[in-house]
Amino acid sequence: MIDEANWSLLSHYFDTNDANSSVRWWERFDDDVTNELVVEALRKNYDVAAASAKLLQAEAELKIAGGKLMPGFDADFGRKLLRRSSGPPGSSTEDTAVVNKTRTYTAGLSISYVLDIFGKLQHGRDAELADLLETRAFKQGVVNSLIAAVVNSRVEISTLLKRLEIARANTESLSQTLDIVERRYSQGLVGPVDVRLARANYASAKAAEPEIELALIKAANALDELVVRPIGSSINSVGKLKDLPDLAPVGVGMPSSLLERRPDVIAAEAKLRAQNERIGVSVANLFPDLTFSGSMGWSSNKSNMVFVDEAWIYSYLLNLAQPVFKGGQLSGQVEWEKARYQEFAADYAKTAFTALREVEDEMVNQQFLQEKLEHVEVQFAEASFAEELSIDRYNRGVETILSVLESERRRRSAENSLAVLKGRIWSGRVGLFLALGGDWIKE
Repeated sequence: MIDEANWSLLSHYFDTNDANSSVRWWERFDDDVTNELVVEALRKNYDVAAASAKLLQAEAELKIAGGKLMPGFDADFGRKLLRRSSGPPGSSTEDTAVVNKTRTYTAGLSISYVLDIFGKLQHGRDAELADLLETRAFKQGVVNSLIAAVVNSRVEISTLLKRLEIARANTESLSQTLDIVERRYSQGLVGPVDVRLARANYASAKAAEPEIELALIKAANALDELVVRPIGSSINSVGKLKDLPDLAPVGVGMPSSLLERRPDVIAAEAKLRAQNERIGVSVANLFPDLTFSGSMGWSSNKSNMVFVDEAWIYSYLLNLAQPVFKGGQLSGQVEWEKARYQEFAADYAKTAFTALREVEDEMVNQQFLQEKLEHVEVQFAEASFAEELSIDRYNRGVETILSVLESERRRRSAENSLAVLKGRIWSGRVGLFLALGGDWIKE
């Protein structure tokens, strides 16, 4: 049985990130579409279902281990009929044989109890509790990874939709530019090179659209897999995933205590605790096992005389089993468990250290992406103005076609960079949530 203190520990570790908790880190994106997709995935995804089944197994194993600390009782009730016949040699009939029938009625209760003097069973039970903590952490890691995959899939689709919109707008713009060049060529104002370059640019823009459309279909199919929809169904409704809301800035100076909620850190710590308890089990194996067993009940040849003092019977046994010689197996097991503890201690330290580094990386990543966004916005604004100016000057015969095409290229590049950068900021925020094991605001 898990006592109240241990359940409180479990609640402290996991409720803040659970799908049914009031603190849901994916809601920090303030996007209803993202919320709907995440909830759908958590409800239907097969990886989460498998992790939940593993958690049920761990809970059952803890229940089994806890049950070994309790005495076992068995009750039995019986009715026995014994028939014996005797007679002259060779006799085989009821007339010549004497038949004796004896009925016996019994009722009894037996008990078996292992006296856990050296803590073998208690250590085993505590090890199972730590294993349960590790399994719950594993499930939470699966949940967090699924949420991250869903959000990143939503970001990828949105980015591709924006890029496709830009590509189609560019195609239309280049088509208009081509019309201008061909009209000026027909008027004898420009040479055939201008026409060829304008046509090449238009064809290049058209060729970019199918590649983006293919990537969009694949991204939608990946989202279908995450939320367990028929493959190909989401591509018809990706339009609602187009816009990515702007994200609020990230606070600085986050406490390292937030890492206590990270599933991999929790799992590493739980594994270390479980191994410490298994050392206790191996040490307890060096000492004797003391088992008490007993039985009591009644036995009578008449059913109405079973529960009387004359029919009362009982017995008990106290058994002591001490290992004498195992060729060093028991002491070797203790040494092995201790060495494994050292291994898990190193793994735990590395996991915690890596977690701190990942948080710092993601924080810096957010900061620099925001700075880059400011510069790219300026780049896009200036490139757009330059494109308008170059087209106007080309129409007036002041600028060459190369200047127009270059300004168009720079504007397209800046616009694409903006779309991709916004997606990177969202994905970076997902990475920060994963690094922290959830939201950075503790309720």
